[in-house]
Amino acid sequence: MQTIRSFTTAVQEGSLSGAGRVLGLSPASISRHIASLEARLQTQLLKRSSRSLALTEAGEIYYSQVEQVLQQLEEANDSVTQLQSKPQGVLRVHSRMLVGELMILPNLPEFLASYPDITVDLMLSNNIASVMDQGTDVDIRIGRLEDSSLIARKLASSERVVCASPDYLAKHPPIREPADLRHHNCLTYRTNLGTPVWRFKDAADRVDEVQIKGTLRTDFGHALVQMARAGVGVALLPDWSIHRDLTDGALVRLFPDTQVSHIDFDNGVYAVFPASRQTSIKLRLFVDFMADVFKRELG
Repeated sequence: MQTIRSFTTAVQEGSLSGAGRVLGLSPASISRHIASLEARLQTQLLKRSSRSLALTEAGEIYYSQVEQVLQQLEEANDSVTQLQSKPQGVLRVHSRMLVGELMILPNLPEFLASYPDITVDLMLSNNIASVMDQGTDVDIRIGRLEDSSLIARKLASSERVVCASPDYLAKHPPIREPADLRHHNCLTYRTNLGTPVWRFKDAADRVDEVQIKGTLRTDFGHALVQMARAGVGVALLPDWSIHRDLTDGALVRLFPDTQVSHIDFDNGVYAVFPASRQTSIKLRLFVDFMADVFKRELG
């Protein structure tokens, strides 16, 4: 087991010295374990240089399979151990940046105080393409699940809201229908390099697409929140990210009877995790906690 651990940790850390620090072994010991594994398998798994490690084709195949086995074994051990003790261990969490900044980080101290033996390894980014391949236990996402091999739990229903500050609305022409947005400064989320489009669906499920433009395009959702508050322009944002602004009047919702989106109309917030993790007690505690956060914040 130590031999396989040495190999997978070296891959994850990108170096023998990094693996040694994680496992409490010398780089030479890590190298001997990997060499022993390669000799047993009669194939080279890693291409070594003085600066980095790279997987061979055989190494990629072997790593993808043994890494899953080790994670399943870790979860099995945790599940049995935690029946008799406090929840403990490392929980690897990935989240979209806006959810992480507005919903996870402000409430994380409460979770960590409640479960002091759990260490949260938190990564915030808008790239969800390979997070599960990196050993992530749970990913907090916005929108529908496309990977059928994963399990999703809905944390909150959500819809996107077109909004602007009272100051912006007072200084610019009226916005009575979606087409009017063509003549306004629309702050957009950077999903691609094409012309930004906002899609509007009415009660009869008719969809109208409006091409919009503006002086800010970003992949950082909180920047859109801040710029909308500052009166820079009109923004399209998840309702949970601005619910307090709408309540206290800092932002005004436009088109309240119309569904709006820039991609699709499923804008719920989901906790997504591999089936192998569903028995993890620490994962269940975190997902339950985040569901309560959304309920508390939006209720």
